Amino acid sequence: MHEIELKLQVPAARRGAVDAAVAGRGGEPRVRLRAAYYDTTDRRLARAGLALRLRREGRRWVQTLKGATDDGITRLEHNVARGSAGPMPALAAALHAGTPAGERLHALLGTPPEPLIERYRTDILRRRRVLRTLHGRIELGFDVGTIQAGDALQDVLELEIELVAGSPLAVLETATRWITRYGLWLDTRSKAERGDLLADNGRAQAAPRLARDPTLARGTTAAAAWQAVLRACSEQIIANASQIASGAHAPEHVHQLRVGLRRLRSALQLFDGLGADAELAVPAALLFRRLGRSRDRLVIADEFGAGLRGALRSAGLDGATPLPAAARDEPAPTDALREPGSQALLLQLLAAAQAGGAADKRAVAEGDAIDLRTAIARRLTRWHRALVADAARFAELDDARRHRLRKRAKRLRYAIEFCGALFEGHARRRYLRALCALQERLSVFSDATMAMQAFADDLQTGEGDNLRSMFALGWLAARREQSIAAAAPQLGAFVKVERFWKTKRRAKSAKSPKGAKGAKGAKSTSGRSGP
Repeated sequence: MHEIELKLQVPAARRGAVDAAVAGRGGEPRVRLRAAYYDTTDRRLARAGLALRLRREGRRWVQTLKGATDDGITRLEHNVARGSAGPMPALAAALHAGTPAGERLHALLGTPPEPLIERYRTDILRRRRVLRTLHGRIELGFDVGTIQAGDALQDVLELEIELVAGSPLAVLETATRWITRYGLWLDTRSKAERGDLLADNGRAQAAPRLARDPTLARGTTAAAAWQAVLRACSEQIIANASQIASGAHAPEHVHQLRVGLRRLRSALQLFDGLGADAELAVPAALLFRRLGRSRDRLVIADEFGAGLRGALRSAGLDGATPLPAAARDEPAPTDALREPGSQALLLQLLAAAQAGGAADKRAVAEGDAIDLRTAIARRLTRWHRALVADAARFAELDDARRHRLRKRAKRLRYAIEFCGALFEGHARRRYLRALCALQERLSVFSDATMAMQAFADDLQTGEGDNLRSMFALGWLAARREQSIAAAAPQLGAFVKVERFWKTKRRAKSAKSPKGAKGAKGAKSTSGRSGP
C-alpha cells in the first residue's frame, strides 16, 4: 500500500483558524493518537527511511510500517490491526512480511533479526475532515501534541493532507490553498524523523542534504533522464528548505539549498527542449538570489575573516571582522523560505515529479526518437567552447565577464555530474578534475570581488567605519590580485584539457533536438566553492 500525503507546519498564531477550518460545520471530535516508535540501537531503520510504530487510535491498537520513496510525496505503508483496548501488545515485525516495506525491513534486520527497542513516543490530538476536490478526495488531519524522547519534548502543530482517492494533484492543489490562506509551510520531515532526531541527544536539526547525482544508463529516454535529474535536485532543495523553514538550521543548510537551486537552474538549461519544466526557472532564480546575502555574509566572515582580523591587529586596529551593511542587513533565511513564493516553488517541484511519470510513459510509447547522448554532447561542446574562449583570455576580461566565466564553469560541471555516465569514465574524470580546479580558483577571485564591492558601497553611502572599510578594501584588493595570478595554471590546464565526449555529425534527414540529457558523474562536492 502507498500513502500519498504532505505535511504543512502551522504557525502558533493561526492554530485556532486552522482548527476551525478543518472542523467545518459540525466537525468531528478530536481523536487521541498515542504511539511508540521502534528502531535498532544503531538507528538502522531511521537511516534507511523506515518507521515502525505501535499506535493506539481511540480504542484500538494498530501496528504500522512506513517507508520513504524518492518523490517527496509518496510513502510505502502497511497497517496491521492488533486488537482493541487493553495494554499495548508486543511488537511483531514479522507481521509486515510479504509487503514492499516489510521486505526492506527484513533486509535491514537480517537473520536472526536485530533486536528492536522503543526510541520515542508521540501523543497527538487529531481532527479529521474529508473533502472533495476537482482531482479527487483528500483527508485533512490537524495534529496538535508532542513528541517525547526521554525528558526531551518537541511540540507538534501540523496539518496533514492525505489522498483518499484520485490524483496526487488533489493533495498539491489543496496544499497550495492552505499555504496561501493561513501562512503554512511545507515540511517533508515526518514525525518519525523528528522523533529520531530528538532521541539522538535532543537534536532539532537533520544534517544538511548534500547533492546526489542521478544514475542514468545508456539508452535512457530524455523524459526519464530529466525526471531523474529533477528528482535529485528536488530532493536536496526540499530537504534543506524544510529544515530552514522550521527555524532550526545551520548556515550549511542555506549553502546546500543554494547548491541545489544552482544545480536545478543548470539542469533546466541542459534539458531545454528535452522536457524540462521551464516554469521552474524564474521562481528558482528568485529564491537563489533571495538567499544570496546569507552566503555573502559567511564568505566575508568565514572565508576572509581570520586573515582580515590578523591584518587589522597588525595595523593596530580592532581585530573584529568588519561587516559591510549589505552583510549586516541579511534577511532571515527562515522568513524567505516561509514566503508564499518560496512555498509555491517547492510545490511546483513536487508536481513536476508527479507529472514526469506520465510524460515518460508517453515518450516510451512514442519510441523517444531523440538521440539523448548526441544531444547532450552537442550542448556540452557549445558550453565547453565558450568556457575555453574566455579562459584563454582571462587577463583581458573585466570583472563581470570573469564572474560569468565562474558561473559557466559551475554550469558545465553540474551538467557533467548529471550526465557523465552516458560517456566513458576515465577521460570524464580527468576533464572534471581540471574543471573543478578551475572553478575553485575562480571562486576566490569572485568572492574577493563581491566583498570589495560591499565595502565600497559602504564608503559611498557613509555607512560603517570608513577607516576599517578602507583597510578591508585594500586587503581584499591584494587577495584579488593574488587570485588572478594564481589562477594561471588552472586556466592553462583547462584550455588544453581533452573533451571526453564526441559530437556526431548531424545527418541531413535528422531533426535537430534543441536540448540535452543527463546522468551521473563524479561525486558532487559540498564545500564553500558552491553557489
